[in-house]
Amino acid sequence: MKSKRIIFDAPFSVQLQDEQIALDPLPEHGVALQTRYTLISAGTDIACLSGMESWFKLPGTPGYTAVSQVVGVGSAVRNLTPGDRVYHFGSNRQYQVVSDSELLLKLPENIDERLVPFTRLATIAMTAIRVVPVELGDTVAVTGLGLVGNFAVQLAKLSGAKVIGIDPSPARRALAKQCGADVVLDPTNGSAVQEVLRRTDQQGVHALIEASGMSRVLADSLPMVARYGQAVLLGSPRAEFVTDITPLYRQSHVGRCVTIKGASEWRLPVKMDAHVKHSIERNSQIVLDLMAQDKLMVEPLLTHTFYPEQAAEAYHGVRMDKDQYMGVVFDWCTQAAPVGHEQGTEK
Repeated sequence: MKSKRIIFDAPFSVQLQDEQIALDPLPEHGVALQTRYTLISAGTDIACLSGMESWFKLPGTPGYTAVSQVVGVGSAVRNLTPGDRVYHFGSNRQYQVVSDSELLLKLPENIDERLVPFTRLATIAMTAIRVVPVELGDTVAVTGLGLVGNFAVQLAKLSGAKVIGIDPSPARRALAKQCGADVVLDPTNGSAVQEVLRRTDQQGVHALIEASGMSRVLADSLPMVARYGQAVLLGSPRAEFVTDITPLYRQSHVGRCVTIKGASEWRLPVKMDAHVKHSIERNSQIVLDLMAQDKLMVEPLLTHTFYPEQAAEAYHGVRMDKDQYMGVVFDWCTQAAPVGHEQGTEK
């Protein structure tokens, strides 16, 4: 049948193209999905759009988080039926066929479908919470308050920590404060480290979660980590940063014994297993439950909803104005309005 997909056909070029997809017959373990909503990842998607991500080949279809409705199942599929709504690692296409061995989580009844794709960003943030792990009474600093950083703030708060959010953007600081940060700081005046030390009786934070993906930010922020504390890399560094690392190593090693950890989501197994407590599947289910219980603030993070036909406009907005275009969702389930419709200007 005929379907649509968003495609990056060249660096910084976005198109909506038709494609043919076979929904009948399905493989024995195949699950046919009709996409309802997907989310732009400002970090990964824009890196792919630039053509600089080695694993993403142009032309290619971006996207890694979706909520969809099951429209067909193969003969061997037992846990899903047509009509089920599922969260999965879906791309930006109207229809897709996946294996039932993939991560496909049924949604709680009382959850807003538009917000479900944010689950992936929240589970990425949760990896840092698991890696530390954050405990009741800890003080945590989060540098970089985009979607992942904001969720790191919220999840650290839910774990019982006092949280300091740090970002040069006034809009992002205000949003982090709205979502539960105890303190927000502007690093551009050069006093963030001193202010963190002042607020912690010169002890520093138990954990620094670096969510901006900028290597300089980690280098500048290490002095705020307490003795025997931890610095966790949550954002993926991409830009070159040249510096003398000896002082960084020395201040982390001599006297303070700071541990630096990586918190890529892929350090955890995807599926739940009796022998492993934490997994992407379990984290995702926890996030969905928190959303359904209104314990995780997602609605304030949704800034724009676009039709797939407006994909070029949506990606341009995310590239050029990340503060305003922070949480951008594609609506695949509503019939597109004529060209010129301004859906993308509001939630």
